[in-house]
Amino acid sequence: MSLRTSAAEAAANPLIPHTAELIVGFIAFTLLFLVLRSKVVPMFEKAFTARTEAIQGGMEKAEKAQQAAQVALEQYTAQLSEARGEAQKIREEARVQGAAIIDDLRSKAQEEAARITAAATASIEAERQQAVTSLRNEVGSLATELASKIVGEALDDQVRQSRIVDRFLDDLEKSK
Repeated sequence: MSLRTSAAEAAANPLIPHTAELIVGFIAFTLLFLVLRSKVVPMFEKAFTARTEAIQGGMEKAEKAQQAAQVALEQYTAQLSEARGEAQKIREEARVQGAAIIDDLRSKAQEEAARITAAATASIEAERQQAVTSLRNEVGSLATELASKIVGEALDDQVRQSRIVDRFLDDLEKSK
């Protein structure tokens, strides 16, 4: 009994499959493997290939975009450098023009000052001449009056009066 029991127990053990189950399982696994290999795997490979191509295309696009950005950055840098140079040139031209304008204004101011000085000098000279003439006339009339009192005769004659005044003024100028 103990032998039969062990054979019966071995046959009744649920962990060890029967031979028929093994054959049916192997056939089902093979059919499932063939179906998966012929239908599902190509779909996965197709999806994987499409995904790989999309990623590579995206990477290529990103590289092209990065190259385009690099070219744009270089162009921007060149334009910025060019603009800075041009701005410096414009500033220098403005500085030169400003200096020229200042020099022009200075020369005009100096010319105006010289003109005003010349006009003032001429005006002063004219006033001086007028004062000298006025003084001569007053001194002449005083001298004539004084001379007529000293000499005791009237000096009514204009020519005589003029000669006496001129002689008196000459003597005054010599005595200075």
